[in-house]
Amino acid sequence: MPDPLENFLAMLAGGRDGALLRYSLGNEYLKRGEPAEAAAHLQRAVEHDPKYSAAWKLLGRALAEAGRADAALAAYREGIAVAEARGDKQAAREMGVFARRIEKQLGLKSDD
Repeated sequence: MPDPLENFLAMLAGGRDGALLRYSLGNEYLKRGEPAEAAAHLQRAVEHDPKYSAAWKLLGRALAEAGRADAALAAYREGIAVAEARGDKQAAREMGVFARRIEKQLGLKSDD
């Protein structure tokens, strides 16, 4: 069975860059326990498509797993705004839960 990460990297090397490809690369790197590499690709995904709420959510997770809580919180907050603007209530709700956890971790005031 072909390695999805290798396939995605080959596509990127072939010049097929885009939000979905960067999201897929980020997701594969997260599966492999490489959150910093995942975050780099997910950041590019939201640069390609700033309204890609699923990419914002995964970016927040990657940054949190990379130990970058402040950046993860910022990604979740941006993702919540994007998701709410698009009517994606489930994604907004999920990112809200993750954001509140980070706020508590950082000792920031929360609405809970």
